[in-house]
Amino acid sequence: MMDLQGILRSVFGYAEFRGHQQAVIEHVASGGDALVLMPTGGGKSLCYQIPALAREGVGVVVSPLIALMQDQVDALRELGVRASYLNSSLSGGDARRVESDVIHGRVDLLYLAPERLATSAVLELLGRTRVALFAIDEAHCVSQWGHDFRPEYRKLDVLGKRFPDVPRVALTATADDLTRREIVEHLDLTKARMFVSGFDRPNIRYQVVPKRNAKNDLLRFLRRHHHRASGIVYCMSRRKVEETARFLDSEEIPALAYHAGMEKTERQRHQSRFLKEDGLTMVATIAFGLGIDKPDVRFVAHLDLPKSLEAYYQETGRAGRDGLPSDAWMSYGYGDAVLIRQLVEGSEAPAERKRVEHRKLNALLGYCETVECRRAVLLRYFGEEHEGGCGNCDTCLEPVATYDGTEAARKALSNVYRTGQSFGAAYLADVLTGTPNDRIRRKGHDRLSTFAIGGELDRAGWLSVYRQLVAAGLLEVEPEHGGLRLSPRARPVLKGERSLRLRRDPKTYSVEAASRSAREAPATSPGDECLFEALREKRRAIAQEKNLPAYVIFHDRTLAEMARLRPASLAAMRSISGVGETKLERYGSLFLEVIRESGAAEGEVSRPLG
Repeated sequence: MMDLQGILRSVFGYAEFRGHQQAVIEHVASGGDALVLMPTGGGKSLCYQIPALAREGVGVVVSPLIALMQDQVDALRELGVRASYLNSSLSGGDARRVESDVIHGRVDLLYLAPERLATSAVLELLGRTRVALFAIDEAHCVSQWGHDFRPEYRKLDVLGKRFPDVPRVALTATADDLTRREIVEHLDLTKARMFVSGFDRPNIRYQVVPKRNAKNDLLRFLRRHHHRASGIVYCMSRRKVEETARFLDSEEIPALAYHAGMEKTERQRHQSRFLKEDGLTMVATIAFGLGIDKPDVRFVAHLDLPKSLEAYYQETGRAGRDGLPSDAWMSYGYGDAVLIRQLVEGSEAPAERKRVEHRKLNALLGYCETVECRRAVLLRYFGEEHEGGCGNCDTCLEPVATYDGTEAARKALSNVYRTGQSFGAAYLADVLTGTPNDRIRRKGHDRLSTFAIGGELDRAGWLSVYRQLVAAGLLEVEPEHGGLRLSPRARPVLKGERSLRLRRDPKTYSVEAASRSAREAPATSPGDECLFEALREKRRAIAQEKNLPAYVIFHDRTLAEMARLRPASLAAMRSISGVGETKLERYGSLFLEVIRESGAAEGEVSRPLG
């Protein structure tokens, strides 16, 4: 085996491993199987790329998307690694050339889709060469309880049977206990060593705002915090995706739409632009995002509720993969919970599946309504304790006011019962506030004892109460029409046997979420900032010429370090994190020239390295 630390430095340009990386890499490089749970941006790829380079033979990587394979192969080739892929985008001749390269040992890493790897032709191809390892990326796709289920992943247990002496490593960023068990079972990894890194992404600021005018709230948030930044906005429906993209574009925020109903070529064009250009916002359904490697996504916003905390964690994890400050912003309302419950109940899934989906939704609603540190609630879901007080979520930066909501809850629940347990929250709020309208009069609900008894709260206040009662499981959503009905858990509150504290939504929600001090990168001088922008411009020009995403040349973090340390020679630049030997040879002189032209570099290094 080659020196693992040497590969890290010479190929990838990093001086040291992070977290559990070294332990995983040493275990797999020595021939052991592994299940690796590591947060997005935590360096999962190195956990199989370095062992593949260290061991004799080709490392075979299972990847779920063609676009993801192509991006990773492009990035590896820029590092001087002999990487290829086999998928439907290749012509017959190109595919045969890749197969010949594999057989003759001219490929270090080969990327395949799960359905292609499980075919007899590919298994026979691999049987004719030496395989260094199998890496199963996005391994949560094997779980029917996960958010990205891909049945093709369940065929991958054949690898252990067909190649019993080849180490296998399964990797994912999101997996609760149920999903972990399914990964182990269906990939036949019962003897694999499990490595679980912390799920915390401290560079991400979490914020959930009550849904009032979601698009305008999003616009204010982007203008204040993310002008000219790259980001993703998730919406539940295709129509809303297109409307939101047009809205942002009209407000001079460049935006693209992405959903499964678009023509394939248009989707591919939009994804390519998002990856290669700076400052674009992608407005998308969940069809977009699995395995997106763009490191400088500065925000992920949800205009609708995702389906689970796992999905939320996976989607928000696409922000800040480079470790720099980023935002996860979500607009959440009662209607979101109603719609998702209806989708679950209206599906053809078996009863057990529906029960699991409801439990997952309840956990997500609890996260949205919490008055605790959001980071603590999110991490607890994945079995990781956090003391709270993270200082980088909205509930820590602007603590939520609560009140004794027992009496308000009793009024709200009684109103549901007396109106017949078939109306939505908006109608029920109108009854409590005594709002005169023809529908209430026609139903005779203006003569109920609950009519106009809710003067202590306005309509928005009662909508908040109903939203929280749904989240707490005291009210259930009627699946067909979305009306509210009492759950068995409502009885103790109605009978005065249980008290309840509720959160008080602010009249106006601060888009600022306190100061930005916690999210800012380390202070830089004006000269550093100017040099950083000049380096980014050089990177953009190189990437455009090579038709590659800019981050494949160098990450922002690497350019920021160049701007701060200002190396004056290739030897000094070798010490910059992210500058490996191949990139130093290809690009070192070009970026040194930018530094020299700025008047920054004097001598060997104008500032001490370290």
